[in-house]
Amino acid sequence: MPIRIALYEDNKPLREALKILIQGIPHYQLVGAYGDCLQMETHLKTYEADVILMDIDLPVRSGIEAAAIVQKLSPTTEVLMLTVFDEDDKVFQAICAGASGYLLKKTPPSKILEAIEEVYNGGAPMTPTIARKVLKLFPKTPTVNAALDQLTPREQEVLQHLAKGNSYKMVAAELDLSIDTVRTYIKRIYEKLHVHSVAEAIHKAFLKG
Repeated sequence: MPIRIALYEDNKPLREALKILIQGIPHYQLVGAYGDCLQMETHLKTYEADVILMDIDLPVRSGIEAAAIVQKLSPTTEVLMLTVFDEDDKVFQAICAGASGYLLKKTPPSKILEAIEEVYNGGAPMTPTIARKVLKLFPKTPTVNAALDQLTPREQEVLQHLAKGNSYKMVAAELDLSIDTVRTYIKRIYEKLHVHSVAEAIHKAFLKG
């Protein structure tokens, strides 16, 4: 089963380059490439994407607005932001809207492909500079949401590592677990917190004081 990917980017040369990049991977299927997201509701019904690559600065309707629509209408679809913006407010708004990953456009093509794979598997890929900004969004000693009490200490530990922007592989290595075990923990976290992405879980469990 191929990973179905949709692309929203108003810069045509970049959109074409990303199309070629995605189409060059055998198990990726590009189901749509658009210069705006004004027809997002219709698109979600027709292409059934697994992952959406989304620019923030799109005409009329922003990528952040579109991410919120995806979260509402197709919560199993993962949104990966690919943007030039690295301001704290943009990052926070994107995560609150339901984005599961956040990359800067200067990210190398190979890393973009890795991020698509990672976000499809439930991870939260972020450019290192963005991961540091996400950490700053939370206080040194976070105000803990009551939702976190539903998680076991091990599940909390896994979520805390993911909140640092670590990939599944990194979490598995740091906690001396297999990747499959990490995935099992994350599945349980999703079920307990009633969320569909790592970013949602982090936002629900750790609230900015």
